[in-house]
Amino acid sequence: MKVMGIRSLVGLLVLLGMSTAMAAAQGLTVSGVIESTITAGAGTGTLPNFFYGLEEYANLRVQGKLREGLSFYSAFNLTAAAGIPAQGLDPQASPGLSAASQNYVAAIELERLSFRLNRDYLDIDGGLMRIAAGYGQVFGPSDFLNPKNPLKPDARPRAVLGGTLSAYPKDSLKVQVFASAPKNPFALDGGGFLGGILGETHRDRASIQALYAYQAPEEGSLRGIHRAGCSLKADVYLGLMADVLYTYTPQEDLGFSGLSASAGVDYSFLDGHWYVLAEYLYNGSASSTSRESGNVSGFSGEQFLYGAIQYLVNDYTRITLACLSALSDASFAPLLSAEHELVQGFILSLSAQVPLDRDVFFNDGKQGELGPRNTQERFLFRFKARLRF
Repeated sequence: MKVMGIRSLVGLLVLLGMSTAMAAAQGLTVSGVIESTITAGAGTGTLPNFFYGLEEYANLRVQGKLREGLSFYSAFNLTAAAGIPAQGLDPQASPGLSAASQNYVAAIELERLSFRLNRDYLDIDGGLMRIAAGYGQVFGPSDFLNPKNPLKPDARPRAVLGGTLSAYPKDSLKVQVFASAPKNPFALDGGGFLGGILGETHRDRASIQALYAYQAPEEGSLRGIHRAGCSLKADVYLGLMADVLYTYTPQEDLGFSGLSASAGVDYSFLDGHWYVLAEYLYNGSASSTSRESGNVSGFSGEQFLYGAIQYLVNDYTRITLACLSALSDASFAPLLSAEHELVQGFILSLSAQVPLDRDVFFNDGKQGELGPRNTQERFLFRFKARLRF
């Protein structure tokens, strides 16, 4: 990790801007999003009774065709923050290059950097990229390389350094071989290296996917880790989804603790003005969605339920009420949000979240995983202005 002076960081941003302008001039596609966010909340634990935050964030993407069948993709995250968002950009702990100025912390992070070689029945992708799997909308057990976080639905999944080779024997059939570098980037012996194979087929109203992955032995898994599972979705009267992944280590019998399984349903009605979604997760303690297995956005409990209802007021305004529930300890994370597209590509949004558990209502000391003591938040409010280009 390298910590930059503020002048060096500004210089890098200027260089990045010049490179982007040159890319646009040469015919490459430049797109992205710029977000301005105001955060306020009431904390507990290590957070003060009142906290605030200001953040300016941009995700800048550049892509284009280098020659016939060969494409290039890249994306950068640029951030300037003060208050609570700045805590995650500490120059001593930031995942990107960062530096502190008088009233803000600035950071830059390489998010994507990859290529794609496309042929009639074959695709080769490599670099810093997302290797996606499964059809889960909320929990995604099969998507263990790029795990989702239901508490941050707008967050882009992090990338991995790896590659895929995808073949298409038929229009409705895909076979993909994938591999990624170990989680520990300083591993010299390949311990933790992961490879696998995925098969996927599509029908008129249903799709099914199966995968197997093997992770090479490293400290704590002397004989490696095996993962296998399947995912399916169907579009009948309702939208149906199921996603199952089992984690197996030969040196120990994990039983149901290696199982992560989700199932969900969604439905839109009244000409699409109303939309509902529900998804259930069984989370084994050694499974892909478990925090104990190394998933930083994973869970500690065993059973979870997510529900959401969205009302489309008109083509420009929508209101959503969602709630993540930990059924094992009766804790909840309800979220109310509203967004309005002021002009094309420019969206204003408001959101409010109140973590709840038994201790909040009965003061009985029974604090849940999603409650205020664990999240350190009693209330969280965000106002965001988002520009897409």
